Amino acid sequence: MRFYDIFNGDADGLCALQQLRLAGPREAALVTGTKRDIALLDRVEAGPGDQLTVLDVSMHANAAGLRRALSAGAGVQWFDHHQAGTVPDDAGLDAHLDFAPGICTSLIVDRYLAGRFRAWAVVGTYGDNLPDSARSAAQLLGLSHDAAQKLKRLGECLNYNAYGTSVAELLFHPEDLHRRMLPYEDPLAFADRDTAFPALDRARTEDLLRALTIVPVLDTPSVAAVMLPDAPWSRRVSGTLANRLNIDHPGRAHAVFVPENGRYTVSLRAPRAQPVGADRIASSFSGGGGRAAAAGINGLPESDVPRVLDALKAAYP
Repeated sequence: MRFYDIFNGDADGLCALQQLRLAGPREAALVTGTKRDIALLDRVEAGPGDQLTVLDVSMHANAAGLRRALSAGAGVQWFDHHQAGTVPDDAGLDAHLDFAPGICTSLIVDRYLAGRFRAWAVVGTYGDNLPDSARSAAQLLGLSHDAAQKLKRLGECLNYNAYGTSVAELLFHPEDLHRRMLPYEDPLAFADRDTAFPALDRARTEDLLRALTIVPVLDTPSVAAVMLPDAPWSRRVSGTLANRLNIDHPGRAHAVFVPENGRYTVSLRAPRAQPVGADRIASSFSGGGGRAAAAGINGLPESDVPRVLDALKAAYP
């Protein structure tokens, strides 16, 4: 029997896995990558009796890999809040799925574990740009304002680290972050003692300040779009910038475009006051997907950029 922990390399995936492994430690092969590297089951050749834990990646995007694993006799436990498509009716699948706008995978795991490691769920929820849900979870812990703010920054930094074309562009490999986090039941202790947090905090602040100086290519009361330059720092900060704009302008939808080799990676955010529709827009383009409030498109041709802007303006007039 082999164990696999398969997880999105962003804050939500990391913090969901952190809670599970604090509750039930085990040695497992780690399968992860950048935030947009989601077809993770394609890397796993599961056999009879193998146990796969899958966190914060779309079941729909991994449908073929899931069918292969189940057909091979593997057991699969799945926690997620993204598009699932048709969920297989199979005794080998234990699925914990919730698609509500204010839910992320860290909160689904928190519920599964009855709040045993809720502080890590707070980190993941802040990182997934759900500040209202994160504040509600933090209040249950009775955290001080300063402690909650540090967990917020930690979550945002872990999420910032996940953006890049490949793990070579990330400041820390998600596997490395997982191993650094694992000894700590208290995320505040991790933030105070491990050098990863201050390094990420510094880089994130510098990249965000640079991104905020760029003039939007579209700026209306209901929709704004920013075109970042073709550079590793742009790819690292694209999600952070989209989240920041989303929080600062809650009545507006946002798109952040990053070019690379003639194509674009796009981060979409529905208005916080109307957190629906981003997934529908993204899914109408090849390489698109996500959830109602936040979605993305990979490999968008330059000729389709106007179509994305038109779709945003139509969805949020």
